[in-house]
Amino acid sequence: MGAAVALSAPSAGSSGQSTSADQIVHAELELYEPTKAPGGAKPGAPLGSIAFQFNPREVTITKAAKWESKPTKGAAKAGAAEFMGAQPCTLSLEMFLDGTEKHDDSVAKGVDRLMACCVPTSATTGTPKAMPPLVVFKWGGLTSFPGFITKVTAKFTLFAADGAPLRAVCTVDLEEMPGGKGGQNPTSRAAAARRTHVLVAGESLAIIAHREYGDPNRWRAIADFNGIDDPMRVPSGTVIRLPGVDDVRGGR
Repeated sequence: MGAAVALSAPSAGSSGQSTSADQIVHAELELYEPTKAPGGAKPGAPLGSIAFQFNPREVTITKAAKWESKPTKGAAKAGAAEFMGAQPCTLSLEMFLDGTEKHDDSVAKGVDRLMACCVPTSATTGTPKAMPPLVVFKWGGLTSFPGFITKVTAKFTLFAADGAPLRAVCTVDLEEMPGGKGGQNPTSRAAAARRTHVLVAGESLAIIAHREYGDPNRWRAIADFNGIDDPMRVPSGTVIRLPGVDDVRGGR
């Protein structure tokens, strides 16, 4: 079972109000050196950022849960489904690159830099744990989970007379990177956060608890772990730290 939420960027003037250029907030991909963490990696030293020339029209975040049904001997119906765990979040977006104004090599360089995010960083190259940079998508108040780019697809749509690309549409797919240890919270029994999740529109802590731990009543453990006083007033875009399954089940 999976859930996909598409966050669409409103067009300028769609609410009847004009938007001046100095009010536009541009999205960016922040790059970090991956550092070892329990179960995966967490962001380390910053490696710069890739700014969006034009903001994306849509950002799609997908979350899936794995269920398993075992056949029952002699029964006409399958056995009860068992929750096997949550799958990592994925995020997909498009980047539009345009170099028609300057007729330079900015489009080719932009595509190269995106594709370089699928290659191990220089600090991890040659080590047993070679890894590409961790990437965080940021746009105004929206901050994604730390993840790694699993796929970059570049479609060149315009070329100069000498064959140099002048326009490209790049589809970028990210997958959540498990790992990292959350700060200690006295009300959460100092449980370790295995992963993080970005709250999207329509989600609640109870929904997250059911998806992650198979029990919506575990929302209180998530709230305590994140220091949330009012679970009914958590805005979308909030990064939720998820305690370990054993810690949640051992809590209240």
